[in-house]
Amino acid sequence: MVRTYSPVDTVAHPHPELQRAARDAILGRVRGLRAILPFVGPAFIACIAYIDPGNFATNIQGGAEFGYALLWVILLANLMAMLIQGLSAKLGIATGMNLAELCRAHFAPWVNYGLWISQEVTAMATDLAEVLGAAIGISLLTGLPMFVSALITGILVFVILAIQGNGFRQLEVFIGGCAGVIAACYLVETFLAKPNWGQVAFHSVVPSLPGRDALLLAVGIIGATVMPHVIYLHSSLTQRRVVPATDEEARRISAFNKVDVVLAMGLAGLVNMAMLFMAAKVFHYTGHADVADINTAYKTLTPLLGGLSALVFGISLVASGISSSHVGTMAGQVVMQGFVNFRIPVWFRRFATLLPALAAIYVGLDPTRTLVISQVVLSFTLPMPVITLILFTRNRAIMGKLVNHPVVTALAITCAVLILALNVLLLYQTFGGPLPKFG
Repeated sequence: MVRTYSPVDTVAHPHPELQRAARDAILGRVRGLRAILPFVGPAFIACIAYIDPGNFATNIQGGAEFGYALLWVILLANLMAMLIQGLSAKLGIATGMNLAELCRAHFAPWVNYGLWISQEVTAMATDLAEVLGAAIGISLLTGLPMFVSALITGILVFVILAIQGNGFRQLEVFIGGCAGVIAACYLVETFLAKPNWGQVAFHSVVPSLPGRDALLLAVGIIGATVMPHVIYLHSSLTQRRVVPATDEEARRISAFNKVDVVLAMGLAGLVNMAMLFMAAKVFHYTGHADVADINTAYKTLTPLLGGLSALVFGISLVASGISSSHVGTMAGQVVMQGFVNFRIPVWFRRFATLLPALAAIYVGLDPTRTLVISQVVLSFTLPMPVITLILFTRNRAIMGKLVNHPVVTALAITCAVLILALNVLLLYQTFGGPLPKFG
């Protein structure tokens, strides 16, 4: 297998100590947890986008309106995310290029420009959701106006950019720590809410779409869970992180990265399910099914579960918004450099993507409704990165020994078909088509 390398440096290289530790693991000099640790990080950066404020909005609305009924959608979306992010990580390891760079190498320029523009729209929709979510959290916790809270969010994300300048491993630790904070917050919420575990288990595996609005939320949940921009980013995070010298080393690195993906995406899936079943137990089954926005959820939690519940909810929202916003900025850089080989200062991109969120707040758009719609936008831009990822990872000339097994390709194609089918159904419903009620 011949690895090719792009001249575009989209991500920082890890610390030399990490390289040495990874090399010891590859050569079998260390085993167990010590062998896995050097490879943990890329998937945790990716997973923060899977528990961003868009997930808060869709999961709270889904749980409050439909109870536990949409838990199966979250489980399905998370399994899809685990598969897709695993393929993305493997692509970077096998080729030394990220998904956007491979598109530029294999597709006509007009195709690449079209893909680039669609993903820039995705980046704007993503950042809108993340900045809005963090601003809502800061506003709820401090009482500051939303516009001021959004400005604070922007400043905090610029601070995180400085952390990246001090080394990429520090950024991995910081974002992984944010994921841990969010998970801890929802562990507390679960303890306080005491959900019906029998119903949680049943609805996690039995599909149902009760009501005309359930499909819109189901597509929104998938759009908020399987994130297009992170598919590009994940391949960039692994493309030169640890460079294999042989096919056997590439297989070992890929195996270690599978552990990273399972741990990170498993954590994200549990958090998303906790968001929904907490909203189901606290709101839907207590006569508060009309709680359809984050502000109302925060204010309703205090009388129902106490001030601690509202506090940890707000903290988790801020941690989610700020960290995922930075991940979106990183992904935007990867997409632009990969597709059109053009680079802009990261601070300029951060400022440009912040403006739509500030404008949305300034004109008074409903924050939670805007979050939900932004996630539906993401679901429409998702098929292309998934399709191109499948095309490349099933190609032995590109992937070498890490080419997909036919069963993996079949599962990935099933994911792509399901995403396309849900989007067609959503369009059908949007233009007035009647939908059957399932379950």
